[in-house]
Amino acid sequence: MPDRPSKILLVDDHPIVRQGLREIISREPDLCVCGEAGSVAEAMKCIGEIEPDLIIADISLNDVGGLELVKQVKATRENVKMLVASMYDEGIYAERALHAGALGYISKDEATDHLIGAIRQVLLGKVYLSEEMTEMVLERARKGNQVQSSPTESLTDREIEVFELFGQGLTSKQIAERLHRSVKTIESHRESIKSKMSIESSTELTHRATLWLHESRG
Repeated sequence: MPDRPSKILLVDDHPIVRQGLREIISREPDLCVCGEAGSVAEAMKCIGEIEPDLIIADISLNDVGGLELVKQVKATRENVKMLVASMYDEGIYAERALHAGALGYISKDEATDHLIGAIRQVLLGKVYLSEEMTEMVLERARKGNQVQSSPTESLTDREIEVFELFGQGLTSKQIAERLHRSVKTIESHRESIKSKMSIESSTELTHRATLWLHESRG
């Protein structure tokens, strides 16, 4: 047993989800939830106050996305380990989370049975992915990562975040306010997304984004 329980920060914009994760974690004497946050801004403040050993973060947050949080933590708090827990399809986001700096990705559907194992593996500095995702990553590596399973794989992390927000029905102006960017920047992202995904109009982009969002959440 360690000298003290490992300190965990939960970052999710749904309080009921944080409560569920807290209840699972609180059963373990070597783990302790020491803070909660619903946005990247709140999370960064909590990190400075509680100095967690591990952050468990969702992809979708109240301000910018969870991938941005992972990148910020990686750049400023390299000793803090990160596990992404989300309802989004791991085939879309797991590798992005690892590239951003997280050590693991777990579906919330699997959290009840596998969360503690994932936490302990990440705390040891090891990567955690589901067996299916591990096989997918290895297969892509074997093929030289030349095969894309989805058109969204060509999008950057910021573009996929903008794409998701269009799928939620937000306008360019609303997205700009949400991400603290100019409307011109968001429109530039929109045009890049349309080009990469062979989408002809903004109406079609919103439709595709809405369908994609529904499918990625199962």
